[in-house]
Amino acid sequence: MCGIVGFIGNQDSKEILLKGLEKLEYRGYDSAGIAVINENGVKVFKEKGRIADLRSIVDENTLASTGIGHTRWATHGVPSTVNAHPHQSTTARYTLVHNGVIENYDLLKREYLQNVTLISDTDTEVIVQMIELFAKDGLNTEEAFRKTLTLLKGSYALALLDNQDNETIYVAKNKSPLLVGLGDDFNVVASDAMAMLQVTNQYVELMDKEIVIVKKNEVTIQTLNGEIINRAPYTAELDASDIEKGTYPHYMLKEIDEQPAVMRKIVQKYQSEQGQLTISEDILQAMNDADRIYIIAAGTSYHAGLVGKQFIEKMAKIPVEVHISSEFGYNMPLLSEKPLFIFISQSGETADSRAVLVEVKEKGYKALTITNVPGSTLSREADYTLLLHAGPEIAVASTKAYTAQLAVLAILAEVTAKSRGLEVQFDLVQELGIVANAMDVLCGAKEDFENIAREFLATTRNCFFIGRGIDFYVGLEGALKLKEISYIQAEGFAGGELKHGTIALIENGTPIIALATQESVNLSIRGNVKEVVARGANPCIISMKGLETDEDRFTIPEVHELLTPLISVVPLQLISYYAALHRDCDVDKPRNLAKSVTVE
Repeated sequence: MCGIVGFIGNQDSKEILLKGLEKLEYRGYDSAGIAVINENGVKVFKEKGRIADLRSIVDENTLASTGIGHTRWATHGVPSTVNAHPHQSTTARYTLVHNGVIENYDLLKREYLQNVTLISDTDTEVIVQMIELFAKDGLNTEEAFRKTLTLLKGSYALALLDNQDNETIYVAKNKSPLLVGLGDDFNVVASDAMAMLQVTNQYVELMDKEIVIVKKNEVTIQTLNGEIINRAPYTAELDASDIEKGTYPHYMLKEIDEQPAVMRKIVQKYQSEQGQLTISEDILQAMNDADRIYIIAAGTSYHAGLVGKQFIEKMAKIPVEVHISSEFGYNMPLLSEKPLFIFISQSGETADSRAVLVEVKEKGYKALTITNVPGSTLSREADYTLLLHAGPEIAVASTKAYTAQLAVLAILAEVTAKSRGLEVQFDLVQELGIVANAMDVLCGAKEDFENIAREFLATTRNCFFIGRGIDFYVGLEGALKLKEISYIQAEGFAGGELKHGTIALIENGTPIIALATQESVNLSIRGNVKEVVARGANPCIISMKGLETDEDRFTIPEVHELLTPLISVVPLQLISYYAALHRDCDVDKPRNLAKSVTVE
């Protein structure tokens, strides 16, 4: 992994490919490369580091109207120029870029490539060498490509160039996302529609185990068995301005500031003409038929699921379990008789979640995906979809997608509750409006949060977040935000668990960020703060208006107690942002991380 682009047409492809890769930078990567082909053959440029480093070595005098490009996030082999994509076969006839992981690459290497010297440590090079091997045995390129694909086990999105044919890009996918974009006298390939939005908004979805022959005026989709498939394109509903930073120094800060608007947009999208929140009758039926709901997610989406469990159980009175997708797939618990699975994923491409979805569908269970990306793999393969309507999220650290997930989960819970004849104690439309206004207030208090970051986190090596009840779940998300972009060792704990072992880690000056937004446990969490202060901790209490004391560092505006996670997370996002900024970290592209985790 992590990103693929391709272009074939009548104009020089280099700048189109480079700009496309720049649009994929948000996914996270450690090296990048492009390969272009003309009547003189293929030319490859690749470099460890950023796209800017790649730009510096690309020969401007090389003109070619066909090319492929890649940003790599290391899975096999360390980040290096040698391991960067594109990879070439021994004679350089074939050039390949690849997202995904080939699980049986070592076996293939031993069985087919004993007499081939590999120059990289990647699984990708095995693919391109096998294609050349089969071509030497007399197969044409399409046949050699097809035969190789039948032998691969794992995930892949592939784009292949043949040095003997500068008018074709060979494409295939399995489990990893890939699209073909359509234009006038040109066509493109992209992992993500936004990569090539500069040239087209018309895209064709590709399904697993399909082969696509891409020419400038023709796209042919086939199954591995050679059956031709006709599929209409769709319009990628993305605004190019949405994926630009504008006047902001970082995407993350822009996306934090967009959260109030996202709240209002979600209400608008899920509101009927009569002013009531509404969702599909099919989804309501599935919710009401279920005797238990299983939320499957990873990372930030998992934390959203923990809060969503509270929403659904408290409002709709349906039991909910929340599971980490990478664990659930290998250790599935004993299921209820009529389960409904809810998959939460910003990108809709999370490989761990998709693996669970495949297993769930094989067992005949219904599945709902909550995602930010229409047409994504999880959305396409689940029975139902609820969209976040958050707009593109570019920063690796998720902010507006998290709060959008909470809002949509709250709407799902409220509408389901009403469909079951249950009384909801508040007007969610009104309360989400109050939440949006509170977010506006918090986004306007950046100086306060920058001061907190400077005071508590400028030089610390660790930090603990504590809370009780729903605040504990928000603390987990706050700790994740801080660790992933500032590299501070941060952990979230239930306040009552401190004395069961964790308090041994408290040293003089250890920063503790405590959330106090729930009246029922307000005194308890404050007691926990006193416990850590007695051991030398440096406390920062963030409370909700009405519960504040003189000891608190910041008070957030009052919202309905159940919905406090939607706003109590905003200070934690901003504190993390400023902590990373003042520690000279790459806020939008933290080390070792990818935006879309498209391999297991």
